[in-house]
Amino acid sequence: MARADKMASQKKDGILRHLGPGLITGASDDDPSGIGTYSQAGAQLGFGIGWTMLLSYPLMVAIQEISGRIGRVTGRGIAGNVCRNYPGWVVWLLVSLLFVANTINVAADLGAMGDAARLVIGGPAVVYVVAFAAISVLAQTFMRYARYVGVLKWLSLVLFAYVIALAVVDVPWREAVAGLVIPRIEWTGAFLTTLVAILGTTISPYLFIWQSSQEAEEQRIDPRKRPLKVDARTKGRELWRIRVDTMIGMAFSNVIAIAIIMTTAATLHRQGITDVGSSAEAAAALKPIAGPFAEFVFAVGIIGTGLLAIPVLAGSTAYAIGEGRKWPVGLARKPKQATAFYSVLALSVGLGVALNFTPVDPIKALYWSAVINGVLAAPIMAMMMLLVRRPDVMGSLVVRGWLYWLGWASTAAMALCIVGMAASMLLPGQ
Repeated sequence: MARADKMASQKKDGILRHLGPGLITGASDDDPSGIGTYSQAGAQLGFGIGWTMLLSYPLMVAIQEISGRIGRVTGRGIAGNVCRNYPGWVVWLLVSLLFVANTINVAADLGAMGDAARLVIGGPAVVYVVAFAAISVLAQTFMRYARYVGVLKWLSLVLFAYVIALAVVDVPWREAVAGLVIPRIEWTGAFLTTLVAILGTTISPYLFIWQSSQEAEEQRIDPRKRPLKVDARTKGRELWRIRVDTMIGMAFSNVIAIAIIMTTAATLHRQGITDVGSSAEAAAALKPIAGPFAEFVFAVGIIGTGLLAIPVLAGSTAYAIGEGRKWPVGLARKPKQATAFYSVLALSVGLGVALNFTPVDPIKALYWSAVINGVLAAPIMAMMMLLVRRPDVMGSLVVRGWLYWLGWASTAAMALCIVGMAASMLLPGQ
């Protein structure tokens, strides 16, 4: 019996070892801003928008797996590879846009976390905004890397709060499942805007920059590992690990998104509440319909996923700028070894805090952040897809076959998002 328990424990540990950058990236995709997007989608369009999450899954998996491969094969993140293979002005235009978009996203996430904490605990939201920002920066800067990654993995479990929230509301499951598997398209500005917002949330530059940089980081700190293009002896095992990690991480992300859409569709949409400005507003709106427990669970989920997402947002900014400047980068380095890297990280979070003290409308700011991310994602993805076919970048491990073409399909989907966004702006009533 004891031996069987030991074998089961070892098997579980083996599975957990496969999960790292992909799981954390997928979980951080459901940040407070993303929760707001999915809540608005469910409230405005009901169950009929659920199918978009199944559509986005293979596209997410493809581009994220390619991102992970770039980091593990080359030993550098996406920014580090782009800056070595494209003109400097292109790199810095994209990095500048990334800094702006990520900082606005950090500000919106901190604001949502502050509002959620106020709902749960009471008191002024701005105090919580500052506290959450300080916790995030201090943990990234001073906590040991292995422990910090472990904390992020555990934080991902907070997202199960939305599965619990779904379990406590009355869902017409036949209608919900139909909305999930039967595509329903409306040629309206509201539908196109929501579709663009969902795809822009699920496929975002900070996600693939983070995963590629984390793969490169974990290779750098392990003395047994070298970039796969230099030492390909473990390529089969490593590429399989990246695939499993990515597929599970993106599946986790989409299951939670579906739970949020179904929860708000079954409650807010059915009650005629179709306009939700933020994730915190969604939590507050649930209380009179689904009860205080649903509000509490929704709000706690916002806080937990914010603590997970802010490090990824600010960290991806620091990695992109640091790799572009060829600075020493990495959360495994001590602050004195990577002062500029940690300074960028702290600056991004600090500006995010400052934006919460300005009269800037956070919803409008977040909208323009989504616009920037949409415009930014397509060219970065196109550059990635060109890089992964180059033997001078990837060695013998260039990306081929179905993964390569699915990566281009994901890139094309993001390009269409930009067209859809422009169309939604021009349609009457927007």
